[in-house]
Formats: sequence, C-alpha cells, structure tokens
Amino acid sequence: MTQLRLEPLTAAAFAPFGDVLDATGDFRLINAGLCHRHHDLARIDTGDARAGISIFSAEARALPYDFDLLERHPEGSQAFVPMTQHPFLVIVAPDAGGTPAAPRAFITNGAQGINLHRGIWHGVLTPLGAPGLFAVIDRIGTTPNLEEYRFSAPWCVLA
Repeated sequence: MTQLRLEPLTAAAFAPFGDVLDATGDFRLINAGLCHRHHDLARIDTGDARAGISIFSAEARALPYDFDLLERHPEGSQAFVPMTQHPFLVIVAPDAGGTPAAPRAFITNGAQGINLHRGIWHGVLTPLGAPGLFAVIDRIGTTPNLEEYRFSAPWCVLA
C-alpha cells in the first residue's frame, strides 16, 4: 500500500486542480458595511448544461484513510462548500493519458470549500467529522458526467 502525507489546503498548492473557497484575502464591503464579499472565488464550468445546487450528506471517515477509487467529471466543475466547520480530505490527481497519476491528499481547515475544475481526478467526499453536510454546485445535464478509476492497490492517507 502506498502512503500519502496530508498537505494543508492552500490556494497555491491546489491551483493545478481547482479553486480554494475561503474568506481570506481581498474583499469589498457590502450590506451597509456589515458584510465582507470575497468576490468570484471559483470558475464554475457547466459546459452546455446548467448549474445546480445539491446537498450531500456523507459519512464521516477517520485517518488513516485507505482508498482505491478516484473519479472525474469531464463535462463540468464541481464545488463543495461545507455546511459545518469540520475539516475534510481532498484527494486529487493529475491526469496521465486518461488515468490518474500519483494522487495528493489535502486537508481543509474546517472553514474552506473547494471547486474542482472540469476533468480533475478526485477522491470521494471524505468528511472527517459528523455531520458531513455539503452544498455542492455542479453541472446538471442530460449527458454522462462521471468517469471512475480503481487503482490496482489501495493508497493510504496518513495523519
């Protein structure tokens, strides 16, 4: 089993895979100066379909965490916005000619969301605390938008 060390989720480290959604950096004041708007944090890509918002309720997992399945969405991006303040794992991998290359494992700080760009290999939703509630913004269309890949041997994400 190949082991992965967790990396903190930062915009720079995650840039090849997507966008980090958090309330840091530049903002503008709105609502009579009572609200900070961190504007346009993600590139939502739905291709020829529409954007939809769904609620996902995932079972909490623990570290170390074993996985052998990655998936990707070739027709659009997929954003995960946690509805609780529990960290979650973000497992991603670059593409290597139609299959995932060596994955990387990031951990959020509990107040970050992510937007996976179109076609990025990623692990399943992996909250580290219950409840694992997320608002998910992604492509709603009539054509298939899911590819799955199973590694021949599992990977293990260490704490």
